[in-house]
Amino acid sequence: MEHPEPKVWAVDGTPGDSVAFGLSEVFRGRAPDLVVSGTGYGPNVAGLATHSGTVGGAVAALESGVPAIALGTGGLAAPDPVTTVNAMDPTVDFAVGLIDRLRVRARSGPLLPEGVGLNVNHPGVGADGRGTASGVAVTFQDRQPVLAADFTDSGDGTCKVEAGPELRPGARGGDVEAVGAGRIAVSPVNADWNTGPVERAMTSALVAGLRP
Repeated sequence: MEHPEPKVWAVDGTPGDSVAFGLSEVFRGRAPDLVVSGTGYGPNVAGLATHSGTVGGAVAALESGVPAIALGTGGLAAPDPVTTVNAMDPTVDFAVGLIDRLRVRARSGPLLPEGVGLNVNHPGVGADGRGTASGVAVTFQDRQPVLAADFTDSGDGTCKVEAGPELRPGARGGDVEAVGAGRIAVSPVNADWNTGPVERAMTSALVAGLRP
């Protein structure tokens, strides 16, 4: 950890490590109103969200009872460094407007419902990435992996791995569809992997009668 100037800390670790340090040390005994993780380089949609360090930072906050937003910037194609960095400006502008809206709606209460965070993905729009998104969509996490890994045996007991886009058409109402159409995707997320009552009933039927 480094503390280069007042109100600025730097943590050599994952976003989740940074949030854990901030909540336990910087904000010890006085939790913040909100944790914002990101914006990150590229979108955190579909399978990318599951493995995203940015989303992991938001989840670390939710696990501690602190409202959180994860921010991602960029389209679904291989990211161009310049346009993606340019698109971070409208991403941050949207995030400020969103947080202002949360503050007004909260009326001095919690900014988000307990245990719920927001995964916000802003596309890069226009040739330079600075364009205005075509709208805002409340979405869910698409079930596709987005990236495909290709492993090559190096012949020395190791493998080289490369990953490239492997996109299918986005599910209707999902985050992939929204970002692909130039809209900002806002997906509610929580900090656990619990399923619903249907899945629990199915699992109960599967294990019925089994003994150690």
